Amino acid sequence: MTMLTSFLDHLSTVPGPTPSVTPAANQSPSSGTPVWVTLLVGLAGALLASAGAFAGAWRSSRALRQNTERTLEHERTRLLNERFSTAAELLGHNEAACRLAGVHAMAGLADDWTERRQTCIDVLCAYLRMPYPRSLEEDTPADEDPNGRANREVRLTVIRTIRDHLQPATPPKTTWSGYDLDFTGAVFDGGDFSNSSFSGGKVRFTGATFSGGTVSFYGATFSGSAVGFYGATFSSGEVNFKGAKFTGDTVNLRRAAFSGGTVNFRRATFSSGEVSFYGATFSGSEVSFHGTEFSAGEVSFRNTTFSSGEVGFYGAEFSSGEVDFRGAKFSGGEVDFKGAKFSIGEVDFKGAKFSGATVTFRTAQFDGGVVDLRDVATWSRPPSFDDGLLTAPPAGLLLPGPLPEPRP
Repeated sequence: MTMLTSFLDHLSTVPGPTPSVTPAANQSPSSGTPVWVTLLVGLAGALLASAGAFAGAWRSSRALRQNTERTLEHERTRLLNERFSTAAELLGHNEAACRLAGVHAMAGLADDWTERRQTCIDVLCAYLRMPYPRSLEEDTPADEDPNGRANREVRLTVIRTIRDHLQPATPPKTTWSGYDLDFTGAVFDGGDFSNSSFSGGKVRFTGATFSGGTVSFYGATFSGSAVGFYGATFSSGEVNFKGAKFTGDTVNLRRAAFSGGTVNFRRATFSSGEVSFYGATFSGSEVSFHGTEFSAGEVSFRNTTFSSGEVGFYGAEFSSGEVDFRGAKFSGGEVDFKGAKFSIGEVDFKGAKFSGATVTFRTAQFDGGVVDLRDVATWSRPPSFDDGLLTAPPAGLLLPGPLPEPRP
């Protein structure tokens, strides 16, 4: 019994086997962490690594794209500058054919280079401002004046090119309406601006000379521009504003000299802003305002001198605003208001001098507007009216009193 008891006691001190535990289906056999957690962590790491790689690639791609765009823009600018230099050199060439090519090259560049379009236009306008003596008659044989005729053709091409870019149908991407046009001091012996739309910017003909040929502004529209003919000289040929519309801010013909040829404003419309002939001189031209409509704003002939030639307002309509002849001098020639309609607004002749010109208001209609002749300065040759009108003048015709009969 003693040996059996000792053997049993020994067995009780021997460690038994570790109990076997079966892991749960969602647990790792090597730890207590669930498998889905391990998978999620791994997936997040992979996504973060991919996102970092993508962000790096995107930054690298953007930098490459920006660098490429800068390179392309630099190259574009370089090529455009080269085109500009080439066109400018052609315009300064001795051969007229090269200058013609330069005109078209500069115009094409203006269409392609919006940022420098004004500069290209300035160059073409500057070509017209260059000295241009014209001493030979139009019928001079070509072999006696080859350079002069060729130069004139280049100048007419410049004008046509500008006109073609000012047409209402010109695509918006290539229109030159709204840009400045500076013809200061330029000589025009022809040129066609018909139906051009001067709808913005500044248009300057300051001191320009219209010395021959026909310069046409037929049907042109001046709708937002400041148009200046200050000190311009109309000495021969014909300048045609027939059907033109002046609806912009200011049309300035101050101190312009109309000394020859024909200037035609027939059926033109002055409907806003200010139109000024202040200090202009009509000394030999035939200037026609026949059928012209003065419907808004102010039209000023203040201190204008009518000394010879013919200025016609036949059928003109003064329908609103103010037309100012204050201080005007009618010393020669003929000023014709026949058939004019004074329906609204005021026509003021304060301080005017009727001293030698033939001024007629025959068949004029005074239907509501005011024609104020009360404060004229000189009546040595007063204007003529319809028979009987002076004895019973209409309400809108304000006279200083009994007028002497006009001299024949």
